[in-house]
Amino acid sequence: MKKITSKLTEAVAEAFEAAGYDPALGTVTVSDRLDLCQFQCNGALSGAKIYHKAPIMIASDVVEKLSARREFSKVEAVPPGFINLTLTDGYLVEILNEISADENLGVPQCEAPETVVIDYGGPNVAKPLHIGHLRSAIIGESLKRTARATGRTVYGDVHFGDWGTPYGLTIAEYKVRHPDWACFREDFDPSKDTVPDIDEDEMNEIYPFASAKSKQDEDFKLTSRQTVVDLQNRKAGVYDLWKKIKEVSVESVKRNYERLSVDFDYWYGESDADVYTPELIKILTEKGLLYESDGALVVDVSEDGDKITVPPIIVKKSDNSSIYATFDLDTIIQRERDFKPDRIWYLTDKRQNLHFTQVFRCAKKAGLVPETTELRHLGFGAVTGPDGKPYKTRDGGVMRLSDLIDTVEQAAFEKLKDSEYISEDRREAAHKIGIAALKFGDLSNQPSKDYIFDLDRFLSFDGKTGTYLLYTVTRINSILKKAGIGYDEKARVGGIYGGDRELALLLALSGESYEKAFNDMAPSALCESAYNIAAAFSKFYHDTRILTEEDADKRQSWLALCALTRRVLVKLLDCLAIETVENM
Repeated sequence: MKKITSKLTEAVAEAFEAAGYDPALGTVTVSDRLDLCQFQCNGALSGAKIYHKAPIMIASDVVEKLSARREFSKVEAVPPGFINLTLTDGYLVEILNEISADENLGVPQCEAPETVVIDYGGPNVAKPLHIGHLRSAIIGESLKRTARATGRTVYGDVHFGDWGTPYGLTIAEYKVRHPDWACFREDFDPSKDTVPDIDEDEMNEIYPFASAKSKQDEDFKLTSRQTVVDLQNRKAGVYDLWKKIKEVSVESVKRNYERLSVDFDYWYGESDADVYTPELIKILTEKGLLYESDGALVVDVSEDGDKITVPPIIVKKSDNSSIYATFDLDTIIQRERDFKPDRIWYLTDKRQNLHFTQVFRCAKKAGLVPETTELRHLGFGAVTGPDGKPYKTRDGGVMRLSDLIDTVEQAAFEKLKDSEYISEDRREAAHKIGIAALKFGDLSNQPSKDYIFDLDRFLSFDGKTGTYLLYTVTRINSILKKAGIGYDEKARVGGIYGGDRELALLLALSGESYEKAFNDMAPSALCESAYNIAAAFSKFYHDTRILTEEDADKRQSWLALCALTRRVLVKLLDCLAIETVENM
């Protein structure tokens, strides 16, 4: 179904046209002063310049045409030229019942088929996930679910970092520690020889050790660089050890993502796209874009009007090895071959903005994707402590993601341990509540901004928190169970009786948040909608005798409104990858 502002825009556009003005001026938006009206149109202000007429006169002409329409209980022209709109209760009820019956629950569907590839997660082989991986995973998961909810075909790709410098360092250090391993012999034969099992704890310790070592040991640094070349040439032994390391890494990463309810359609890595490097070099050469600079192969990507210096993008290093930019360009070729996407979205730390500017410009100059393909980077901010610095463990180290999840689960468990209302497994409920608190605390912020990690606030039952939203759902669960109504029942709302008007309007507007979340790449729009609905429901709940109402029509309508509220909230939460609990 169409979102409500689209329906109202059609009505107001007809009125503009009937009054002799351009219907394009009839765009309707949600009012920024709900105490004055529910919706507004500011088209008369723009029309004044076109028709050389006072905007209030244009607005008055349009209001006259709108006054008889059934959708509106009140239509006003307000100086200097605003058109204020308030719906009739009957029309609002009609919208609610249309949402209830709609298979997409009022979420507007894309007008034409679209395919979106979302590159998020971005873990690295041989490194444990840490708190810096949190935002990419949960923002990306929410955007993937939101895009699917709007009817698009969406592929989520974890895009492992598995083919560059870190793996040369890691494998070189393994050789120092385990020189007797068969994989380091020149005569290693994959058909006969084996690679030992990899200890996960040692693997996670090796890369930071080797990275620090390379900064002080020039011989080791040179060895690791040669190891990268050997790996990218798939030298027997080196390549086989790498495969074993990746296998252990992937299993570890999957366990952590599963705890966050984050999953991917594809577990591709840089190594999967590496086969496209020869084709990439061929395309760039044939188009005359590739040239040598200090031994490296580069492409100019600066443009007139750049406010900052955008340096050439390095495609091949002087030793002929590939780097991140190479892999990202290779991957664009791969995705174009596999999916023909209309959009490719990337979610990483905002410090990579320049890198993606270079990659996207190179891809478009080389024609790796059609000019119409959207290549878009969402650079997110950091998770910080109260001091505004990146969040650390108590001893000052970078917190592992698994430890962070354990922390929020345990904190939620402590809050629940004395509750007599938990009917499901207490640990399972604590997990869901802790993850809801963690995710909502993150996703309710604008992605590009840093935010302070404050677990006590995130777990609060009051205010704009995931815990509050889950509690609201459990409150509705209790009402519906006492009334004998199923959670998914599509009973009709019979009318608006005063105290339910604010809630009804917010439910009618819920579809707007999906479009905003998609267009702005901002799950915070869904968080805002969910919180506003929950707050309005709480007010409705406190001000209304739902179960004890003697008027049967009122009671039935209010229960239908409760059921619809639950369905809308659960869908919003699902697009945030937040699971509900039965009670708490």
